Formats: sequence, C-alpha cells, structure tokens
Amino acid sequence: MSYFTETLERLVTARGQSRSAKSVEVFGWLILLEGSLVLLFPHFVARILNLPPLVEQAANYFRLVGLLVSGLGMIYIASGRLNAAGFVFASLLDRPLVPFAMLILWYLEIIPAPLALLFSIQDFGSFLWTLKTSRAESPKLN
Repeated sequence: MSYFTETLERLVTARGQSRSAKSVEVFGWLILLEGSLVLLFPHFVARILNLPPLVEQAANYFRLVGLLVSGLGMIYIASGRLNAAGFVFASLLDRPLVPFAMLILWYLEIIPAPLALLFSIQDFGSFLWTLKTSRAESPKLN
C-alpha cells in the first residue's frame, strides 16, 4: 500500500485517533462551518454578527476571510483525523492567545465586542477541552 493510499485511509477512518486529536478535529469542523457560511453568505453573517451593512468590496474581503478560515478548518480536521500529535501541541500554544488578540482588536475598534467575545469563548473553550484530554492521555510523571 502506498503512503498516499495509507494516509488517505487513515484520514477517512481516523484509525488510532486520540481524544485530544478528536477535540482538534471537532474545532476544525466548527471553524470550517463558520468560514463556509462567511464565504457563501457574507451579508447574512454580517447581519447575525450585528456588523454594518457590507458594500460590495467589503463583502468580497469578508468572503476572503471565510475562505482562509475554512482552509484553517480543513487543516485542523485533517490533523485531528491523522492524530498529528505535533499539531495538537501547536494548537495548545496558539488558541489561548486568541482572547488577547481579540481584546486588542476590540480595543482598537477593529472588530465589535460581540464578535471578539464569541471568538474568545470558542477558541479558549476548545483549548481547555484539548488541554484536558491531552493531560489525561499523557503518562503520569512519578
């Protein structure tokens, strides 16, 4: 069996997936869904987030953000399904920084408070879930 075929099979079946990798995968599905909604329905998402009405250029930039977030979601999904321990660890370094970044963006009036709060809760909550499962899986030090 070739490397590509074996990896594709692992991606489809998630064979040997740890609980922490599953938490990364679930987070990936969540941001893939969010990014897809922004990509396909930017005006609708802007209304839900209580953002000002989007002019054509703003809607296209918003779509671009949706595309990038969707791509990130796919990376989280694939890494989780493939049980990529290095990616799980890297996500534990990245996701707790999101609330601080959102605070700065809100303070500079770049994004509205509800959006900053939503992203902060989502990222930090998923970080806590991955951290908890990761700690439960690691061998206890004596």
